[in-house]
Amino acid sequence: MSTEVHAHFTVDGPVGLSVDHAGAIFGPGGTLATNPYYNVFNLGKWRRSAGELPWELQLSGHGRFLLSIRQGSQGMSESQLYNEEIRLDGLLRLPVPRDPAENDQAVLYFKLTALEEGRLDDFAWATAQPPRQTPDLMLSVTTFRREAAVENTVRRFREYRETAELREHVRMLIVDNGNSVDVTEGDGVKVIPNENLGGAGGFTRGLIEAQRTGASHCLFMDDDASIQMEAITRTWWFLAYAVDPRTAVAGAVVDGLHRWRMGENGATFDLGCHALYGGTDLRDYHQVFDMEFETTQAAPDDFYGGWWFFAFPVDRVEHLPFPFFVRGDDVSFSLVNDFDIVTLPGVASMQESFVDKASPQTWYLDFRSHLVHHLSLPKKQRSWKQLQKMVLSFYLRTTLRFHYDSLSAVNLALEDVLAGPEFFDANADMSTRRADLKAMTVTEAWKPVHGRPPAERKSRLGAGPLRKLIWLTGNGHFPPFGALGSTLVLRAPDREDWRGTCGAKRVTFLNADQSQYYVVERDQQRFWAESKRLLKNTLRLRKMYRQLGRAWRKGYETMTSDQYWEQKLHLG
Repeated sequence: MSTEVHAHFTVDGPVGLSVDHAGAIFGPGGTLATNPYYNVFNLGKWRRSAGELPWELQLSGHGRFLLSIRQGSQGMSESQLYNEEIRLDGLLRLPVPRDPAENDQAVLYFKLTALEEGRLDDFAWATAQPPRQTPDLMLSVTTFRREAAVENTVRRFREYRETAELREHVRMLIVDNGNSVDVTEGDGVKVIPNENLGGAGGFTRGLIEAQRTGASHCLFMDDDASIQMEAITRTWWFLAYAVDPRTAVAGAVVDGLHRWRMGENGATFDLGCHALYGGTDLRDYHQVFDMEFETTQAAPDDFYGGWWFFAFPVDRVEHLPFPFFVRGDDVSFSLVNDFDIVTLPGVASMQESFVDKASPQTWYLDFRSHLVHHLSLPKKQRSWKQLQKMVLSFYLRTTLRFHYDSLSAVNLALEDVLAGPEFFDANADMSTRRADLKAMTVTEAWKPVHGRPPAERKSRLGAGPLRKLIWLTGNGHFPPFGALGSTLVLRAPDREDWRGTCGAKRVTFLNADQSQYYVVERDQQRFWAESKRLLKNTLRLRKMYRQLGRAWRKGYETMTSDQYWEQKLHLG
């Protein structure tokens, strides 16, 4: 969970917030507003997905306050819908007036100013209109030998469910790929041992269980449940009122190191994965409002939701996940199934930086899934010329940073895709490839830092003729530079920024907490060996392109079918 107060509330003056009890204590003159990310209410999204509803603000607490209810609309000044003195002595319900000048992109928030000592125990935006349906939501959690994380997730879920209004309509399934979880079943929790076919196999097993047990919706989520449980409540109610049966909810990712910063609020895929709204300051309501206004519109066709938190209607699944093991399965699942995907404020998971997780194995997994998406999904078909741009992007981002292990992994991924979908079927457990990738990770293997970590040392080259010349030499891989170059030390945020390595011959990379490092150096021999290998593989891909595309489209249909997965998972 996040304890970033200012990503939840804007506070001023004598106001104290309790993390454990989620309440606010006010002294006279203290103010609290719900305009940051976690507590702003996106009225526009609710109207688009649920139609017109009569809304009210519910406040619970004690004391005398000045209450202001405000509405922000895109391209307009804020409207003050209500501004009156109120007295709280338990629960207060106030209808929300309609702004006659509003547009479709609108958000609501309230501001409380204490006129005496008091407290706010709880609040909600609610409607008296009954929901259109009562979702039966099954939370599907896939895990592999993370016993402590799963036990904590189950504990938090049971505590949440014990007092939740919708407790009879939410349950949790633990799909145990490591066959090592020791969790007592009951109280809405079930555990299923499963063969280790990665996240794809685990989540598919969860989806099949949801279908078999009559769940209307399934929520894929991480085994460490790095969410606030309120996100489950918000998702359930949104699905309960949604008019379109295709409605799905995708959770955002918040930077686990800087929990006021958005990692991505959904993403798109086209010749690569493109995170949306990364870097948005969740404390700054201007940035939050702009993000919410823009995301009120229907998501683009190439939008996808990550499986750290993705809730969807079970009966709208036409294709089960593809056996990628990990990486890419969530992308193709969103693209190939007809969902109307929505993001909601505060529905988010805290995650370690993707940059810190990068390794030759992730480069292998990313490249092969990217290529398979374009070969197998009809709406992602691209010309050979367009596809070359993607190959070139992977090539430059590895070679210019001297990451030859990663380039070797990209080559291996391309060779495996050239082998056709049968290779993926035969290697669904990735055991052989994981061993291969581990063996080939030589220079990019993390080592512990002993003593004080080395001081950061960035490139001093400015934007001038010399910098351009160095890039023309492939960052020194071609003459005239040879063995010339500087020695750099770069921290985690700069790890995948190839521009920061310009003019270097040796680079030390540190992880986020500077407890580990690895060193890469310009290596002409490895550069030419892997470059020639990639050229050869790329020419093979060009020659086989049409034939390979037909094979992959057919293989994708087969390997995302119920029959395929029931056989693969040994289900009767």
